[in-house]
Amino acid sequence: TEDFSYFRSAQDGHYADDAANDEDGASSDATEGHDDEDEIYEGEYQGVPAYNDGKPRDSQVALGQPVSDSLKSRKELENERQSDEEELAQQYELIMQECGHGRFQWQLFFVLGLALMSDGVEVFVVGFVLPSAETDMCVPNSGAGWLGSIVYLGMMFGAFFWGGLSDKVGRRQCLLISMSVNGFFAFLSSFVQGYSMFLFCRMVSGFGIGGAVPIVFSYFAEVLAREKRGEHLSWLCMFWMIGGIYASAMAWAIIPHYGWSFSMGSAYQFHSWRVFVVVCALPCVSAVVALTFMPESPRFYLEMGKHDEAWMVLKHIHDTNMRARGEPERVFTVNRIKIPKQLDELVEMQNESANPVLKVLFKIQIWLTFMKCFNYPVKENTVKLAAVWFTLSYYGLSVWFPDVIKHLQADEYASRVKIHNNERTEDFTFNFTLENQIHRNGVFLNDRFIGMKFKAVTFIDSSFINCYFEDVSSVGSLFKNCTIVDSFFYNTDIDDAKLTNSRVINSSFHHNKTGCQMTFDDDYSAYWVYFVNFLGTLAVLPGNIVSALLMDKIGRLSMLGGSMVLSGISCFFLWFGTSESMMIFMLCLYNGLSISAWNSLDVVTTELYPTDRRGTGFGFCNAMCKLAAVLGNLIFGSLVGITKAIPILLASTVLVGGGLVGLRLPDTRANVLM
Repeated sequence: TEDFSYFRSAQDGHYADDAANDEDGASSDATEGHDDEDEIYEGEYQGVPAYNDGKPRDSQVALGQPVSDSLKSRKELENERQSDEEELAQQYELIMQECGHGRFQWQLFFVLGLALMSDGVEVFVVGFVLPSAETDMCVPNSGAGWLGSIVYLGMMFGAFFWGGLSDKVGRRQCLLISMSVNGFFAFLSSFVQGYSMFLFCRMVSGFGIGGAVPIVFSYFAEVLAREKRGEHLSWLCMFWMIGGIYASAMAWAIIPHYGWSFSMGSAYQFHSWRVFVVVCALPCVSAVVALTFMPESPRFYLEMGKHDEAWMVLKHIHDTNMRARGEPERVFTVNRIKIPKQLDELVEMQNESANPVLKVLFKIQIWLTFMKCFNYPVKENTVKLAAVWFTLSYYGLSVWFPDVIKHLQADEYASRVKIHNNERTEDFTFNFTLENQIHRNGVFLNDRFIGMKFKAVTFIDSSFINCYFEDVSSVGSLFKNCTIVDSFFYNTDIDDAKLTNSRVINSSFHHNKTGCQMTFDDDYSAYWVYFVNFLGTLAVLPGNIVSALLMDKIGRLSMLGGSMVLSGISCFFLWFGTSESMMIFMLCLYNGLSISAWNSLDVVTTELYPTDRRGTGFGFCNAMCKLAAVLGNLIFGSLVGITKAIPILLASTVLVGGGLVGLRLPDTRANVLM
């Protein structure tokens, strides 16, 4: 059997190959830093310990040497690798305990927190820019709602792709690339003018940020000891909430200021919502910059058989924490770390002489790793986790709640509409704003509409004879079944889209405004919607703190199941919300209760998968969450204006059902990371 000892005593202080070095009379790296009393000083570089994998060197065959791997079956090799994995998990736990929890983990905590914050921002950006973007880009009703769905669709594929790729090429490298994709296309989307191009940029941006959640939690869990994992992964979840608060606050401060814009002619418009999109890309850029200074996960290195790289990272973690504690003299005593048996095809593809194309193709074989998530012993857990992730996100509340508020506001606004029937005006000049009005069977003769605004004004079966329109802007205004005779339009935005079934006789249009106009700086209704989201996100804070403190005390499963059941009950009471204040209260209550389920689910998912498929499994579960968000956006978006009953009952049912499934998952409090 191999010698699996991996701690080196200060009295010994020699590596496996010291004897060979001493025979040559050379000074050994392992003995540098020793004085007459054989003490080791922290300031002396000890070198990377030699790793003896038990294989004979220089074609020597030792007596009793195990059978060559080439003579073993595939199943035997996989069983040996599984045994190695279990032994490594125990060793790695002891190593992380020696490294301690300190400055390094807190540095990585804030760096990964920025990445997770970017994911939270991306989710809220969709709902906040949707109304403004659709108005600014003249999106017809048939195209409305696509933005929310297509962004979540991109995040769904991104979670699966980047999560799987991180199991092949590394956590840090994949997170860097995915965050860079997100930042670049998010920034680009603020400048494109066409709605189709805007949709494409936001979809690719969502594809990039989709990798944040599965990689961030996998990465951070692999530098935490078991007793710290539940609590500190829960603290990390707070950054998602911070991202929601940041997006809400920026939307509240920026989007309603329509004056914060510029234009180049009439073709290029840069309105305030585009400024908001740029500002929301800043956390992602910050995360990319900070991540370049962090090392790769040592647990991933060991999984790939890179013993020396893993040892160097672990020594860096140990020394960073010891210096911060004021104990720089403490020596990293790990000498040899068990690495899992590398199967033949993996070794072949990683060999320097292997075909570069084959190496790349092997690294992106995400599907093979994904299928391993449905092998024993994780198959049952994968199915249960996917169901819980799907049900926890299916409510779609963060997507459609702003629409609920807007429908309540629209109903209240419509109740104040002024209706004018059979009116007749002649030789009158309109130079003020007309708002929230309906004009039926009106006659406008020799009237002038100059420098004015129509806001939610509808003309039905009306006639305009010999009228003059100049510098007129309109939002939500229509001319239905109207007759326009001998009239002149100059620098207006009245076009065919606003002339529904109307007849235009002997009239002319000159220098029409292109694009949809967002010129009503007196429209502050958006302030209320953004502030409501700000309050709802802030309500998560108490639940986040409680879940972090109790995660390792009352258990992940109790917190997961209890939180989902209580969330389902609170969601049901949204049915009885008939006022904005009642809906806001229920939103805050729901968010405060559901956050414990999210935190527990993140921790459980991280701990249930072994290292070689942790990113893939987490990415698949997170992709199911985004699929639920897509369905929620489509279903609730189409029903919320008709009835609240169906979406609320559906959301409550699946939340309670998901909570009951979550209670049947295995408890992971005592697990070491496989």
